[in-house]
Amino acid sequence: MQRDHRGLNFDWITIALFLLLVGFGWLNIMSASHSGEITNYFDMSQPYGKQSVFILFTIGLIILILALDAKFYERFASVIFFVSMLSLVGLFIFGKNVNGATAWYAIGGMTLQPSEFAKFATSLAVAKYISDLQTNIKTFKDQIKTIAIIVLPAVLILLQNDAGSTVVYAAFFFVFYREGLQQIYLVIAVFLILLSVLALKFNVVIASSVAALLIFGHHFLGRKKRPQLIQPIAIVLLCVGVSFGITYFYNSILQEHQKDRISLWLRLEKDPEKLQQMKQTILYNLNESEKAISSGGLTGKGFLEGTRTTGKFVPEQHTDYIFSTVGEEWGFLGSALVILLFVALMLRILYLAELQKSQFSRVYGYCVASILFLHFMINIGMVMGLIPTIGIPLPFFSYGGSGLWAFTILLFIFIKLDSNRINEW
Repeated sequence: MQRDHRGLNFDWITIALFLLLVGFGWLNIMSASHSGEITNYFDMSQPYGKQSVFILFTIGLIILILALDAKFYERFASVIFFVSMLSLVGLFIFGKNVNGATAWYAIGGMTLQPSEFAKFATSLAVAKYISDLQTNIKTFKDQIKTIAIIVLPAVLILLQNDAGSTVVYAAFFFVFYREGLQQIYLVIAVFLILLSVLALKFNVVIASSVAALLIFGHHFLGRKKRPQLIQPIAIVLLCVGVSFGITYFYNSILQEHQKDRISLWLRLEKDPEKLQQMKQTILYNLNESEKAISSGGLTGKGFLEGTRTTGKFVPEQHTDYIFSTVGEEWGFLGSALVILLFVALMLRILYLAELQKSQFSRVYGYCVASILFLHFMINIGMVMGLIPTIGIPLPFFSYGGSGLWAFTILLFIFIKLDSNRINEW
């Protein structure tokens, strides 16, 4: 059944999921940040008041995005990406340092974080390049060029000491895989992760030995012809070099707080006194977050009734640790509902992406879903102690104007592209 092009032919299921997440997120920001009786929902001295204003601005942003012609985003993808990169470079001159990261512009009494907006700009650039008629993602030359588009903003953000935002750019790997990237890259990625963990957890010798066992086992057992030893030996030597490189990067390049987070996650610290000190500092937020979530039980303590939330036991709970508020006040059922909403949104985007008639729209849709998935997975995993602490927000939920606006732009550009798929060229 075709849509009526004279009407508002947007995917209202996706929009409804977006509104539910933003609205529920605002309620939890209110719980995590209010002090005393709430008399003004637009109290600019409180995070929930500021978030109310951010949401109002978001409405205007959505109207602007949907009003523009869908072809605008493809035609000007390169220009948008270029402007975004200039905004990242400008931080080295005009940026404001907050908590050790020079990742914000100070504009009056507000701050703006360009790295959040670089995600949708990079998504547009990747979609534009991959959908070019002369691009073949299966060729090494085009793979290098596409990776360069991703590495540029990632490096600029990393140089600003914002490692959390840099990690998100790994999401584009899923996009490449969907567009035909060879499976060997997935195997290499998993292998490097395993090698890194073994090298840090044990030592270079054990990591290299396990790598050699796997490589030689695959080489000899997976070939019918007489195997040659030069190739596996070269790969093993490369793994030894990578293992040394990983340990050097950990010991000499990472900052102390970054090393401590990895050390706690992998249980690397052997000194009991230092381990206890690290737990009291680095793990304080995590421990309090886990206590808040576990105290919620099945149905939670009720809206604005979370004792650990109202008592401010979790510092900056309205930002990266907002999910702990959900766990305490809404319980397991509320937490499950939030997770289901996010899963439903991501699956809906993937479903719509597969319906697109243009490769540009499909690739961009996969970029959106992949970025949301990585943010969701890392933030929820961090709050529950499943992965090392990485400071990235929960999309549409965590407090912040830059994050809310950037995720809204990211999503609603795709909604606009999807609305135009019936009459796309």
